[in-house]
Amino acid sequence: MDKRNILDCDLESLIEVVCSYGEKKFRAGQIFGWLARGTESFDKMGNVPKALREKLEENWYIGLPEVVVAQKSAEDGTQKVLFQFRDGARVESVFMKYHYGNSICISSQVGCRMGCAFCASTKKGLDRSLTGGEMLSQVLAMEKFTGEKIGHVVVMGIGEPFDNYENLSAFIRLINNPKGFGLGMRNITVSTCGLVPYITRFGKDFSQVNLAVSLHAPNGEIRQRTMPVARRYGYEELMDACRRYTEDTGRRITFEYAMIRGVNDRMENGLELAGHLEGWLTHVNLIPLNPVEGTGMNASYRDSILRFKEILEKKGVTVTIRRTLGSDIDGACGQLRLR
Repeated sequence: MDKRNILDCDLESLIEVVCSYGEKKFRAGQIFGWLARGTESFDKMGNVPKALREKLEENWYIGLPEVVVAQKSAEDGTQKVLFQFRDGARVESVFMKYHYGNSICISSQVGCRMGCAFCASTKKGLDRSLTGGEMLSQVLAMEKFTGEKIGHVVVMGIGEPFDNYENLSAFIRLINNPKGFGLGMRNITVSTCGLVPYITRFGKDFSQVNLAVSLHAPNGEIRQRTMPVARRYGYEELMDACRRYTEDTGRRITFEYAMIRGVNDRMENGLELAGHLEGWLTHVNLIPLNPVEGTGMNASYRDSILRFKEILEKKGVTVTIRRTLGSDIDGACGQLRLR
């Protein structure tokens, strides 16, 4: 029988496991705590009986990925890591330092099938989705690698989280469990390219988790040219779902907007976007594009980004320009894996 990844087990599942081995159920809490601290082997679980540790070793493995390549920015300390799992699958995670604490951007899939024109993650398509435990393991492995505590998690790396919704849900519950890692729901952000049915579902399932939508366009025509998902879910359909999300949850929604030179950064584009968002609970995050070789797309000029920001602000739309981190390393999502 193949061993299974114990990081995929929630506390209730672990209770079933230890009870099936004839142990008291409190042992599950001990094991769950050890795993949340990034323990690499069952032998290191000092308060767990040896017989139970041997049984776990016989049937389970702790699926922490290994570091294949790591890059560290000399400019701001951002660290980008290419992790490899037991089956050889590789994903990227990024460690970032902010004034409010340390954050990690994790991947939800090995590759991506969304096909966005400006993105490196989708270049080789989708290999497979990650389990909840594999998503959690990126956080645990990054803490071990950097030696620093992580207090914020963004699911915005390789993959489309809503294309892997059940495993995403398992991850959120795993990392939020107070008897494990104990990360607050409001310290988690999930980004989607706009799989409309899941926006409503996510608002019901995880109303306290932050939601970001990769919009990247002021209208359906530009969005369809750059994001194939827009051919399935139209612009108005997406915006209606987002508006309902804010009304149902009372939470602000963030729109990610990559500034692409000559594509979506003109003054009329800013005015059109403001017309869609004016008067409701939103925040626009303008992102200077990390150019990806072969896409033919380039970052907007700085003055174009500032002018775009000013247009939105004059219409009362809350807007920020994303702080550029790790510009001296493979910054764009998927670049390191592709290389």
